Amino acid sequence: MPLGLRRKKNKSRESSNLVENEEVGGHTGGRSVKSTVNGAGLPPPPANLRPKLVFHTQLAHGSPTGRIEGFSNVKELYGKIAETFNLSQPEILFCTLNTHKIDMEKLLGGQIGLEDFIFAHIKGIKKEVEVFKSEDALGLTITDNGVGYAFTKRIKEGSVVDKVKVISVGDHIECINGKNIVGSRHYEVARMLKELPKDQMFTLKLVEPMKAFEMLEPRSKGAKEASDNKMGTGRGTLRLRSRGPATVEEVPTEFEERAVKKVDDLLETYMGIRDTELAATMVEVGRDKKNPDEFAMALDEALGDFAFPDEFVFDVWGAIGDAKQGHVLTSP
Repeated sequence: MPLGLRRKKNKSRESSNLVENEEVGGHTGGRSVKSTVNGAGLPPPPANLRPKLVFHTQLAHGSPTGRIEGFSNVKELYGKIAETFNLSQPEILFCTLNTHKIDMEKLLGGQIGLEDFIFAHIKGIKKEVEVFKSEDALGLTITDNGVGYAFTKRIKEGSVVDKVKVISVGDHIECINGKNIVGSRHYEVARMLKELPKDQMFTLKLVEPMKAFEMLEPRSKGAKEASDNKMGTGRGTLRLRSRGPATVEEVPTEFEERAVKKVDDLLETYMGIRDTELAATMVEVGRDKKNPDEFAMALDEALGDFAFPDEFVFDVWGAIGDAKQGHVLTSP
C-alpha cells in the first residue's frame, strides 16, 4: 500500500491488537503461528476455511506485543503486522522467528511452528555504496521476503563484498546502478549482480533494518552452518505454499529436513540464493518421482518461471535421493 494512502487507524482498533502487560522475556519467547503463501493469481481462501490461528508478534527493535490472525499468505501477514503497529506495510523488510536479532537461520520462510513468535524487522537507515567488481563472484547470497524485497542473506568471508564493510547481512537491495529492483525475486537480483561487468564500479542503494541499541554490534557474515537451527519445532507447522492455501502440517520429518537443507545449499551454489520454501517445494515435487526426466518435467510444471539449468536439476534429484537413502539407513 503506498505511503500516504493508508488511512489513519483509530486508537481503539490499534490497542485491540496489542497485548497489555504481557511478559515476553524481553525479546524472546511467546506463542505464535503463521500463514502460508497463496499462489500467484489465486484468490485467498474464504475466511471460514483459513486456519484459526493466532500469532504473537513484536517489532524487532522493540515494541509492545501484538496478536495477529486471519491471514492466508505472507502479504496478508505483513499487512496484519503493519495494522497492529500502525505502520505502512512496505516498511516491513522481513521477519524472524523466536529472535529479534538479524539471524538468517531464523528467517520466516515456508514453515512456521505453531508456537513460534514473530519479530518484524522494519526499514532503518538508507545507504549508498560504490563497489569495484574485481572478481566474477561477489560473495553475496540473496534471498527475499516473498512480497518484493530482496536482501542479503550471507556474505562470504574474504569476498569482494566482504571488503565493503558498509554492506551487512539483512540489508535490503533497493537499486543497482540506479535501477529500482523492488518487486524483483531473489534469483533475478542474483542474476543482475552476476551479469555486472568485471573490473568496473557499480552502485548499490541499500536499506538496513532498524536496530535497537543492544543490536549495534560487529557485522555478521550471515547464516551459519548449524544442525540445531531447526524451524517449526512447535506441536506442528503452518506451511506457506507458493500455490494454494496455507495448511497446518506435522513437524517436518528427518528426511524432509535433510533434503531441504541439501537443496537449499544447491540453490546457493548454482543461483546465489537461499530459499527454504522453494527448496521444500522441490523436495515435495521430487520425492515420488522415479527418474531425473520425470522430476524435470514435474519441476517445469510446478516452478516453470525459474528455468532451472539441467545440471542443477540433476544434482537436486541426486540430493533428494541421498536424503532418502540417509533416512533409510538411520531409521530403526
